[in-house]
Amino acid sequence: MADMALVVVGAAGRMGRTLIRAIAETDGVRLSGAVEREGAADLGKDAGELAGVGNLGVTISDDPLPVFAKADGLLDFTTPAASITYAGYAAQARLVHVIGTTGMSAEDEEAVKAAARHATIVKSGNMSLGVNLLAVLVEQAARALPADFDVEVLEMHHRHKVDAPSGTALLLGKAAADGRGVGLENASVRVRDGHTGPRPDGAIGFATLRGGSVVGDHSVIFAGPGERLTITHNAEDRSLFASGAVRAALWAHGRKPGLYSMRDVLGLTQN
Repeated sequence: MADMALVVVGAAGRMGRTLIRAIAETDGVRLSGAVEREGAADLGKDAGELAGVGNLGVTISDDPLPVFAKADGLLDFTTPAASITYAGYAAQARLVHVIGTTGMSAEDEEAVKAAARHATIVKSGNMSLGVNLLAVLVEQAARALPADFDVEVLEMHHRHKVDAPSGTALLLGKAAADGRGVGLENASVRVRDGHTGPRPDGAIGFATLRGGSVVGDHSVIFAGPGERLTITHNAEDRSLFASGAVRAALWAHGRKPGLYSMRDVLGLTQN
């Protein structure tokens, strides 16, 4: 069987270059295209050389359509607006679309669902095995612990991250909400400032830290009467997200259109 042909969008960015390296290191896939925004400084360069894996004969382009026409799938850790555009292209071309983009609005999420009627989309706030296993454990803990255990999600990322809470924090908050049988949008508390009054019963709180070069630290705290349970994941290298994205693309290749998660990819979906 021929290697799966993958396109990296946002190819010149830190995550894009990491994705290119992950493709080069993984059997069964090859880099068939690299896309950047119009006017980007690295247009015309060889994507492999830019990523440090040698010349791959793939030139970075700002025109995605001819690139997608020769591909089986695309890896996308860009921006919400760009990801929605790419999802539309993926639907037209019947491609696998792996989305690691965070910070999407409810309207954006609906657009992704619409594209998934024709594209095979794997979307997750985090592509790592550890975080997705953590989400399963958080859901189980939230279901098992009594209601007087308060839930807090604490996350820290590097100083350049632009959205908060992180996509991973929201993924973990949703896992806690699912375990409690409530909607996260109704239980979520994301800002505390001034005289806030006592903590609302059933709230799922979020605390966001930014600084330095932290790849990603996440903890979910269950604070009950007289005891506290903390479940933590620390990401030390963003390559783990890239390898997870490549794994997701291989898993999705040949599957019917639909919207899938990393839980599906990793076999962690609970029936």
